[in-house]
Amino acid sequence: MRVSFGLVCLALCVSGARAETVVFDHARVIDGTGGPVREDVSVLVEGGQIVQVGGVVGPVPGMRRVDLTGKTMVPGLISDHSHVGLVSGTQSGTANYTRANILGALVQYTRYGVLTVTALGLNKSPLFDVLRREQHEGRNPGADLYGVDQGISAPDGIPPVGVFHIGGDQIYRPATPGEARADVDRMVGEGTDLVKLWVDDFRNDVVGAKGYPELSPAVYRAAIEEAHRDRTRVAVHIHDLEVAKSVVAAGADILAHGVRDRAVDGVLIGALKRRGVWYIATLDLDEANYLFAEHPEWLRDPFLLAGLNPALKAQFADPAWRAKTLAAKTTPASRYALSVNQRNLLTLYRAGVKIGFGTDSGASATRIPGFAEHRELALTVAAGLTPLQAITLATGNAAALLGLPDRGVIAMGKRADLLIVEGTPDRNIADMDRIDQVWQRGEKVSGGLSHGG
Repeated sequence: MRVSFGLVCLALCVSGARAETVVFDHARVIDGTGGPVREDVSVLVEGGQIVQVGGVVGPVPGMRRVDLTGKTMVPGLISDHSHVGLVSGTQSGTANYTRANILGALVQYTRYGVLTVTALGLNKSPLFDVLRREQHEGRNPGADLYGVDQGISAPDGIPPVGVFHIGGDQIYRPATPGEARADVDRMVGEGTDLVKLWVDDFRNDVVGAKGYPELSPAVYRAAIEEAHRDRTRVAVHIHDLEVAKSVVAAGADILAHGVRDRAVDGVLIGALKRRGVWYIATLDLDEANYLFAEHPEWLRDPFLLAGLNPALKAQFADPAWRAKTLAAKTTPASRYALSVNQRNLLTLYRAGVKIGFGTDSGASATRIPGFAEHRELALTVAAGLTPLQAITLATGNAAALLGLPDRGVIAMGKRADLLIVEGTPDRNIADMDRIDQVWQRGEKVSGGLSHGG
């Protein structure tokens, strides 16, 4: 099949974009659908969109050709659960919620090939709403931005103010069903993409830990009902199996974290499948609590260094910080939570539950934007999924969870959000870290980020 010059011109006129015409030759293509890898493929991009996948692409005036021999093309990665504006350096706090800090993080995501980010709560209006529109329009460098404006938790509940130092304008804490309904309506009025609820006492499997107050069933049921009345889906932060079952029964659309206290059972599996609920494991969340204390040698790895600010690099290099972290009660609890989470992810995947992709990156300093998503891929494979299955979760599945049909797969008419890596990541997931180029809306935005590169 040969694409005519007329077809290319038609694509340009329809898209209205001014991006250059690019043909990628000799690519291995992982298309994000879960289908087999296609070898030696040409992909034509025009006006920020994919015009053709496969076949012979004839010469067109002004066309740029990019030889991808020995390289693999993957759709740009998509995070269904991240946060922005919460961390600067090693510190969390409401003062970090600035335009410059958020845009800096969105640019960092693109360097790692994460081109769509969902900031799942703790945002400030109107700044978040303005930035979201600007990123949709491509007015700033960095990942496209979706998410939840503030979110809802219990009075004096999580996220703990004393830990995260968040402001009252970043989260609602209703005491009654009526207050919860009003908070939902406020978020919907601001244009939130989802409603976020926190239903967790935050003991996190630490023996003897004192829990925080949980959002009551009456309040979270009212919030879910109101969101659905407003035609808005609800994502719920959970940790424990019984809470997961309760919020799913109440109508939750997305479980924003994996079940981490014990093995999932048939009751939850059946409810998730019957109701079509999406599940995001966020495996990296717990691993990030201790990972960098275990691996000081990683400070020589340019792939990690690309995501570290000077303060965080100094913290990871500090022997006292590493010793304190490894001795903390939270570390064995985090290891346990990760192991349970991985087993549950595999069980749910094999059962046919709808699985998305997220990490909680940006919620704390050690959940590093971009790097965390690559760790999530590795942990997903370690859980028992194949590399191709893990990549599909982070591309086609992640787009489907967000209801974004224009991205997440490599096919005609889709956005040209592309991650190009050295090697064969469908066989070795570590090759996803060998980033050669990143293209966003058909324009090259980053390149050369790789282990040892």
